[in-house]
Amino acid sequence: MEPQLSHRVEGAVATVVIHHPAKRNAMTAAMWRALPPLLDELAHDPAVRALVLTGEGGTFCAGADISTLRGSPDETPGLAVAAEEALAAFPKPTLAAVRGHCVGGGSQLAAACDLRLAEEGALFGVTPARLGIVYPASSTRRLVSLVGPSTAKYLLFTAELIDAGRALATGLVDEVLPEGELGKRVAELTRILASRSLLTQAAAKEFANGRTDRDAHWAAQARGSGDTAEGVAAFLERRQPRFSWTATG
Repeated sequence: MEPQLSHRVEGAVATVVIHHPAKRNAMTAAMWRALPPLLDELAHDPAVRALVLTGEGGTFCAGADISTLRGSPDETPGLAVAAEEALAAFPKPTLAAVRGHCVGGGSQLAAACDLRLAEEGALFGVTPARLGIVYPASSTRRLVSLVGPSTAKYLLFTAELIDAGRALATGLVDEVLPEGELGKRVAELTRILASRSLLTQAAAKEFANGRTDRDAHWAAQARGSGDTAEGVAAFLERRQPRFSWTATG
C-alpha cells in the first residue's frame, strides 16, 4: 500500500491514521499536503465531535520521510508546519494516541493535538539538530508551552529520545497506559469528550491557545446555542445532556 493518511468516523469520533509502515510511518510530502484538507473536511462534519490521530501498527510517526528532503529540503519543513497548524486549529478536541516512535515531525503533530496518550514503550524525540534543520518558531513555542523552556531546550539541543515515563513527567504526554490498554482508554476518553458541550470545548481551546479577544463572540454563541439551558435541565433532571451546538454553526 502506498504511504497515505486514512480515516474513519465511528459514532462521533474521527480517527486519522498515518500509514507508511515501511518507514515507521514517516510522513511524505504528499501526506503532509493531504492532512490540512482532510482536517477541514472533518471539521465541517457535524457528526464529528472529537478526533484521534494515530499511526498504523506499533509506531506513531518517525517524522518526515528523509528521502524526500534530498529533493526538496526547503519545501518539507513548510509543509509540516502547515499540517501542524491545521491540526492545532481544528475546532474540536484532538487526541494523539502514541505507540512506539513519536519523533521529529511526529512529535510536531502530537504536540499540536490537545491531548496525548501514550503506551508504555513509546519513545519521543525532537530531532532537527541531527539534520541541521532550524525548528520552526511556532513549533518551538508550542513545545515550550507543553514542557517548559528547559526541557524544550534539552530535546532540541540534544535530539535525544526520551521514554514515556519522562514524557509524562515533563508534560509532553497526559497519560501513559500499559501495553494493550491504549485503545481501550482512547475509546473511553473520546466517548467522554464527545458527550460534553462542544461549545465549551471550542471556546476553551481558543482561549487556551492564546486567542483572548473573542469573549463577545463566544458569549453570543452561548446565548444562541441552547447548550446552557440543556446542561442545567439535564443536571436538575438527573439525565445525560444532549448538547446540540456544533463547530459548523
